[in-house]
Amino acid sequence: MFAHLHLHTEYSLLDGACRINRLLDTAAERGDKAVAITDHGVMYGAVEFYKAAKARGINPIIGCEVYVAQRSRFDKTRELDSEHRHLVLLCENNTGYQNLAAMVSKSWIEGFYSKPRVDYELLEQYHEGLIALSACLAGEIPRALTANDYERAKEAALRYRDIFGDGNFFLELQDHGIREQKLINPSLIRLSKDTGIPLVVTNDCHYIQRADSKMHHILLCIQTNHTVEDKDGMEFASDEFYYKTEEEMRALFPDHPEAADNTWKIAERCRVEFEFGKTKLPHFDTPNGQENTAYFREKCYEGLYKYYGEHPDSAIVERLEYELSTIEKMGYVNYYLIVYDFVRYAKSVGIPVGPGRGSGAGSLAAYCIGITGVDPLRYHLLFERFFESGTDQYARF
Repeated sequence: MFAHLHLHTEYSLLDGACRINRLLDTAAERGDKAVAITDHGVMYGAVEFYKAAKARGINPIIGCEVYVAQRSRFDKTRELDSEHRHLVLLCENNTGYQNLAAMVSKSWIEGFYSKPRVDYELLEQYHEGLIALSACLAGEIPRALTANDYERAKEAALRYRDIFGDGNFFLELQDHGIREQKLINPSLIRLSKDTGIPLVVTNDCHYIQRADSKMHHILLCIQTNHTVEDKDGMEFASDEFYYKTEEEMRALFPDHPEAADNTWKIAERCRVEFEFGKTKLPHFDTPNGQENTAYFREKCYEGLYKYYGEHPDSAIVERLEYELSTIEKMGYVNYYLIVYDFVRYAKSVGIPVGPGRGSGAGSLAAYCIGITGVDPLRYHLLFERFFESGTDQYARF
């Protein structure tokens, strides 16, 4: 068995040309049981890919080919930080997915410099649940081997192995008919023997059929502002970057069948499960470490006494208790607290905040905690209307 573990869909914008549905139709026709998605620096296509693969009975391996900064992701000096190294990361489980999503987010928010970049600090912090591959010629290890620096390549390989753990880092063998790859592949095999780091064969798929290479060239021309007639335009060095069959992949390195076998071993380990149709809200950290529901009730009652006096009418207390009970049962405590927090902050720094919008003004709890500025009892507003409008998606104020 074999599985492609290095593949770029249309979500590698103006670079990948593997359209998800066509790719997975091709995989299903061949009987492939697993396929990976490893778009450049992004995870835009993960959900679409996951749903489409599951619908065809194919195991979707969620991953990303990240850019690793030479120094810190915060360093952005042209002379020192313009070069970045590729690294393929695959999610073994849901913890790995969450860690990869966190890293990719930080690569854009904190590390962006020409490309969204991670660094060793992030790799060490978020390595759990991830399997790493050494990537293409643009990876740190292939770059060192291309420069005839075997010791630097070995040092980098051992560092990645130490970060991800034994059995979680693999050296990629690739052969797209490119001279540089043919030159370094013996060194990668030697490196595997010297360090015990296992090999894996990949094809860096950017399109599905060999004939698609012409279409892919047009994408690159658009990306680099060239025409197809330009001789100095960017173009891949061969037409071998397609979704090859298992037989074609095994024929690349017939003396190392374990490199192909390892792709399936990795595929069997990668089992991310997405859950749809259930609202997932961020967790709110209370300022005093108090349990969220207790903190929420406390804040609501502070507002109740502020607006309705120290001894409010029993009907008002009953209404608030009814709302609190409903909010707790439906799992919206964190949502209320998050909205309360940013509304509170906005008011504290003089940012204008409206009195409330739509059905949100019907919540007494929202009024008491300071989210809205309209008394729902005075205007006979219904709390139920708020939840009726928000049950199919996030409730909205």
